[in-house]
Formats: sequence, structure tokens, C-alpha cells
Amino acid sequence: MKFASIYKTKAGKRIIQESYENYLKLFDVPFERIYVETRYGKTHTLVTGPKEGKPLFILQGGNSINPMTLAWFKSVLKQYRVYAPDTIGHPGFSAEMRLSGKNDDFSNWISDIMDYFSVEKSAFIGPSFGGGIILRLATYQPQRIACAVLVAPSGIKLGSKIDMIRKILWPLALYKFGLDKGLSKIAEAMSDDKMKKQDEEIIGNIFKHVKLEQQMPKLTKKRELLHYRAPTLVIAGEKDVFFPAEKIMKAARRIIPNLVLYQSYNMGHFPPDEMLASLNSDIADFLTSHY
Repeated sequence: MKFASIYKTKAGKRIIQESYENYLKLFDVPFERIYVETRYGKTHTLVTGPKEGKPLFILQGGNSINPMTLAWFKSVLKQYRVYAPDTIGHPGFSAEMRLSGKNDDFSNWISDIMDYFSVEKSAFIGPSFGGGIILRLATYQPQRIACAVLVAPSGIKLGSKIDMIRKILWPLALYKFGLDKGLSKIAEAMSDDKMKKQDEEIIGNIFKHVKLEQQMPKLTKKRELLHYRAPTLVIAGEKDVFFPAEKIMKAARRIIPNLVLYQSYNMGHFPPDEMLASLNSDIADFLTSHY
């Protein structure tokens, strides 16, 4: 694989990593920060929760920083032994090599991290790009998943390309030409006009300073999950421009063998703060029942 920095400049990399550190300070739990050597390079992993707790891997959203999407699941951080790796090839502190979402790269990467922590099998939570990674693991090493929660997941079904061009790509072009209203329109489209100012600023800096990952994990085929039997919860947003609930629900029911629960929220791709309590309650109930 060819290696090139995902950052446009060293100064830009510092800005993104400073945002990461500042976001991490908002948590009320202590994190260990462990670098795991994988076959694709070092992976910076946040670890928290009781050492005797059941293992739970939480995988970040794409083109974002780990603490930003990890913050959506604060309620589980004190109950489970949580491992939250910075996705390799994405903003954060892991190696910058990009992996393919079309083959077993991400499955091998997650497996290497699990082996390092002596975790044979685990529960998983994956928002957006992270959900697509879980589906790659379900395809190639399904025995490693005890149960899975996919939140606004990639890897199942895409929304309207026309809507994505109109609501995301065109405003992004405006923002790159120096028009701040482009960023506001993107934030509005991603969060149904409810994105936190801090998150909007971080996304803006990522657009400025990071060479965005443009290839999402491949859409999963039913035949790929023939051996996947782990209980699975899918949560989707009715107003999600990337992965709308109506399309996700239909495809998920068709391809996921043990889809035990599907929850649709009146939200965009980013869940607003006022919905996090309900979302976390659904996840906690699912994990209690199936893990």
C-alpha cells in the first residue's frame, strides 16, 4: 500500500490533534491511551471502564475525531471495558495509511487490536463509517462479534446521490472557496440544524486540513453475512442525508440474519444532544438483553 500523509500540512495536523485533546477533556471518565502495533501500523486506542467489565469496542465515524463520536455513547463508558481505537487513516493519532473498505483490511486491523488486548469476542458499537467496519468484520471474522449496534451505519445502503451533491458536496465547494455559509449548510444537512458549534468548527477544520477519505466501506451483500449470527441493533435517522432510515431499514432486514431490533429516530446523521439519552437507553437495553 502506498503511504502519504492524510494531512495537507504539519500545522493543520497540529490543529486537528489539539481539537482532539480539547474534546477529550470534556469526558468525566479517565482514559488510558495505548498504542497498538497492527499489521498496518500503530493504532492509538482509548481505553476506559472497569477492567473486569465485558469488552466493548466503539469505532469512530469517518473523517472525524474519535472523541466527537465517542461522546454519543457516554452512558456505556463506566459499565463496560471500552476500547475506542482511532481509525487508521483517519484524523487522530493512529498511523495515516488508508485501508480498503472493500476487502478484509479493516477486519484484520480490528482483529489485531483485539488480539493485543486478549479479547477473543466482543460487543461492538459503530456509528457511520464505524458501522461499515463492523460489517467488514462480520463478513470475514463473524465469530469475533458477540453483538453489534450500528448507528447511522455505512455499508448497508446509500441515500440519494442528488441530495448528497446538493446538501453536502456543493456547500463543501463553497466552503473551500472561502464562503463560511457552506460550512453552515453542511452542518445543517448533517444534523437537522442541531449540530453543536464545537463539532461544526472541528468539521470545518477537518475540511480545511485533511485529505478526506472518500471511499466508504462497500455495501454489504446478503451472501457475505451467511455465517454472521450475532444479535444486531440498527439505529438510523429519518433525516440522514447519507444513510436515510427508510432505505437502511429495508436493506438491513434483507441482509442481516439476526437483526433483532431496528430503531428509527427523527434525526439527521448526527444525533442531537436531546436525543442522546433515548439513544443510549435503547443501546443499554439491547446490550443488557443480548450480551
